Amino acid sequence: MPMTSRRLALVAIAARLFCAMAAWAAVLPCGTAARAEDYPNRPIRVIVPTGAGGAADIGARLAAEALGRVLGTTVVVENRRNGLSAIETYLAGEPDGYTILVAAVGLFAITPAAKQVSYNVERDFIPIGTIWRSNHMLAVRPSLGVRTLADFVAAAKARPAGISIGSTGVGTPSHLTIELLKREAGIDVIHVPFRGSGESLPALVSGQIDALVGDVQVVAPQIEAGTGSGIAVAATHRAPSLPEVPTMGEAGLPGVVAETWFGFVVSAKTPPAIVKRLQAALVAAHEDPTYLQRLARQGVSAGEPGPEAFAKLMKADIAKWRPIVVAAGIRMD
Repeated sequence: MPMTSRRLALVAIAARLFCAMAAWAAVLPCGTAARAEDYPNRPIRVIVPTGAGGAADIGARLAAEALGRVLGTTVVVENRRNGLSAIETYLAGEPDGYTILVAAVGLFAITPAAKQVSYNVERDFIPIGTIWRSNHMLAVRPSLGVRTLADFVAAAKARPAGISIGSTGVGTPSHLTIELLKREAGIDVIHVPFRGSGESLPALVSGQIDALVGDVQVVAPQIEAGTGSGIAVAATHRAPSLPEVPTMGEAGLPGVVAETWFGFVVSAKTPPAIVKRLQAALVAAHEDPTYLQRLARQGVSAGEPGPEAFAKLMKADIAKWRPIVVAAGIRMD
C-alpha cells in the first residue's frame, strides 16, 4: 500500500509538471506577441554609416525626430565613420527593432558593384522607407563660357579629355553621375575626385576645375551667388530652388537622371510585427508637417512613403549603377 501511495504521488507530481510545462509553452507565443505590441518600450538607435554633419546625418536626425513623435519614444542618432564596418557591426547585433540602419545609395547600390562586401542588400535587409531624396546637377565655372548643356557637350567634344569635372570622391553618386553623363552624351572628360563637396565647391569657384556634379541643395548657393553657372539638373522635374535651370531631359539628355537617397532599413531577422510597426510609423512621419518643412528648407524631399516604394527605388538603382561601375572600371578595393 505505501508503494501504491508513493506511485500515486509521483504520478500526481508528473502530471502537475506536464501541465505547467504545457501552459508555459502555450503562453510563450503570446508573450512574444505582447512584446511586439508593447514596442517600443525603450529608446531606439539609428546608426548612420558616415561621420556627423553630412547629408545622411542631417536626414537621419530629421527623420529620427519625426519617427520619435509618432512612436512616442526617443530616437537617438549615432554616427559611424567606417560605412562597411558599421553595416557589418549592425548585422551582427540583436535584430530586435531597437536599432535601425541608414541605407545610402552609395553603400547599397554602388559599393557592392565596385568591391566585394560581406552583405547582400536584398537578402540581409528589410526596407522601412525613404527619408531623403535629392537630385544631382551639373554646374560650371562662369569663365568657361558655357551656358547650356548643348554648349557643354560641344565644348567637351571639341576638347576630348580636356574639360575637368569634380566629384565628391571615387565611387560616390556624383562620380557615377559623371560616368552616366559621359555615356549618354558620348564625351570624354577628366574626372577629378575630391573628399566631399567641401573641397569640390571651392575648387570650382577658384577655377581649379571646369565643372562639377553635386547635389542641388549643395550647389544652389554658388549658382545664386554667381560663382557657378547651373547647366542642368539630373532629374525628371526642375528643382524648386533653381527653377531657371532645366532638367537634363529638357536639355536633350533624358537618360541622365541621378540622385542621392537615404532610407531606414532593419535586419531581415527582425520580428515581422515590429517591422510592420516601424514601416507604418515612418509612413505617418511622412505626413508630419514639421518634418516636411525642415526637409524643404534643405532643398530635398522625403520621397514616396512606404517600404514598397523604397524597395523599388533600391532595386532600380542597383540595376542602374552596376553596369556603369563595370563599364567605367571603378574599383574601391
